[in-house]
Amino acid sequence: MEKITSLTSADIVADNIQLLKQLFPTIVKENKIELNELKSLLGENVEEKDEYYRFTWAGKNQARLEANKPTTATLRPNKADSKDWDTTSNIFIEGDNLEVLKLLQKSYANKIKMIYIDPPYNTGKDFVYKDNYADNLGNYLELTGQLDESGKKISTNTESDGRYHSNWLNMMYPRLRLARNLMTDDGVIFISIDDNEVHNLRKLCDEIFGEDNLIAQICHKARASVSNDKIISSNHNHILFYAKAKNVIFDNRKNIGLKPNLEGFDKSDENGFYKLVPVDGPGGAKKGNPHYEFEGITGYWRFSKERMTEMFKNGQVVKTTNNLQQKYYLSDAKNSRRTATTWWDENLYTSTATARLKTLLGSNAFDTPKPIELLEKMLELSNTQNSLILDFFAGSGTTAHAVMQLNAEDGGNRKCISVQLPEPTDEKSEAFKAGYATIAEITKERIRRAGEKIKQDFKDKEGIEKLDVGFKAFKLDSSNIVAWDGNPDKLAEQLDAFANNIKTDRTEEDILFEILLKYGLDLTVAIEEKTIAGQKVYSVGLGTLFICLANTITPEISEGIGAWKQELAPTRCRVIYKDTGFNSDKDKVNAMQILKRFGVEEVNSI
Repeated sequence: MEKITSLTSADIVADNIQLLKQLFPTIVKENKIELNELKSLLGENVEEKDEYYRFTWAGKNQARLEANKPTTATLRPNKADSKDWDTTSNIFIEGDNLEVLKLLQKSYANKIKMIYIDPPYNTGKDFVYKDNYADNLGNYLELTGQLDESGKKISTNTESDGRYHSNWLNMMYPRLRLARNLMTDDGVIFISIDDNEVHNLRKLCDEIFGEDNLIAQICHKARASVSNDKIISSNHNHILFYAKAKNVIFDNRKNIGLKPNLEGFDKSDENGFYKLVPVDGPGGAKKGNPHYEFEGITGYWRFSKERMTEMFKNGQVVKTTNNLQQKYYLSDAKNSRRTATTWWDENLYTSTATARLKTLLGSNAFDTPKPIELLEKMLELSNTQNSLILDFFAGSGTTAHAVMQLNAEDGGNRKCISVQLPEPTDEKSEAFKAGYATIAEITKERIRRAGEKIKQDFKDKEGIEKLDVGFKAFKLDSSNIVAWDGNPDKLAEQLDAFANNIKTDRTEEDILFEILLKYGLDLTVAIEEKTIAGQKVYSVGLGTLFICLANTITPEISEGIGAWKQELAPTRCRVIYKDTGFNSDKDKVNAMQILKRFGVEEVNSI
């Protein structure tokens, strides 16, 4: 039984070497790359001159290395801040997104269909803190007051800094590199930005995603009007829209292409695939629509009573529980919809979003949130109906809100992962006065309230009670396992820590989720708990992994795990015990022999 003494995130460098080994077996010698051999295989397609077209800045090489460096951090479950913990598939993570993205590499590689981020625009006031590549986790814990009770002042990036643009690029580069690894082959990323860094961001994305994978640079009209104290009033932002592999997207959508509102066509009849769309009714649109009673429902209707009667008779309008809906066919959508343009001017204003958020939260707690409709447009454009969405600069939580809203509208099953730094709010701000100590607190509360509002707004829609409006909350922290530092001055202390290497202030669930992350399992994977021989045992992923972290592990526990494994019949099964739960090595051998009788060969301790 092998003892696990440390758990780290994915080793991207080792993974890359394995990929190269598969492609070019002759270039790998004792897990080292023989560059001369690789060059000979590539022929003349190797650039070795000093002068050639490239994008570089101060600190780029260090940022590149940081993207490949594993982390020993973990995510600790925070049930108190969660909503619908036992049933939700949405995730909220509080922490530094660089470390979080590293932690997600094993569990979510090639699983994210769409990423949206609204990162700091580098205006000189919006940096939270600079990465410390020597110890990012320690830097994060210290700056957020978790190691130093007083905390430290957040930093800014002013133009007087000689590395003004470089600092911003060093912040963005490793995050985008890691984000790309998480995207599906037909995945896309949208990034909001303004004029301060759009030119640099586009070059950065060209390098990371490839110039050929730029789908569009979109102009988003974010403000209706601005002050005229400049030569030209700037009232738009940019949205860079990249694919991981644009050719895959177009191969998958030969007939549909990148068009909006083509999701949800999951029903069919003799006329083809269709989805149901509202024709209004009680509380419906009143802008000139006729008002009358139809099929026992009084309201404002999209069509005249004569046309409604004809459509109802022909089966084009159907009655649901409390309303009427029109069959909208995929063929009509494809014929009537134009491909989206690069100019988004559809009342997607920040001021409107700010007013709505103020109403929802009861205070003006967050400046310049993005409109829900803007995110819905991106979600529809990306065909995300049953997909996983990621926002690692979550801000006020607009992306999570839009995912729930659109799921309610079209019956989709999108899931959202939101990541937000616990950036402290200004003590003079309305957010602080309203009780929000950090931006992350605003994000969580917005998601909670938005979910309840959506369910109320759609209370008459069939199946709305099943809508997922919850989230599992996690917090970034140091590993649950005490690391061996080899300091000779602390030898006795280190030996004791090595023998009892789990931190005393950590719970079984803390350790459970660290194991899930480092083994590459989804944070929302099914977990069942049983009491066997008086001790807790967890089954993860229907028996894919069994974990027992009890202080006393008896043969009866191993027998019980074996029987449970036979009941679930997983194709692969692993078992992890708490190392100090065994009295002796003989007990470990007995446990392994018992499990072997049930076909379990992979047994470790922690």
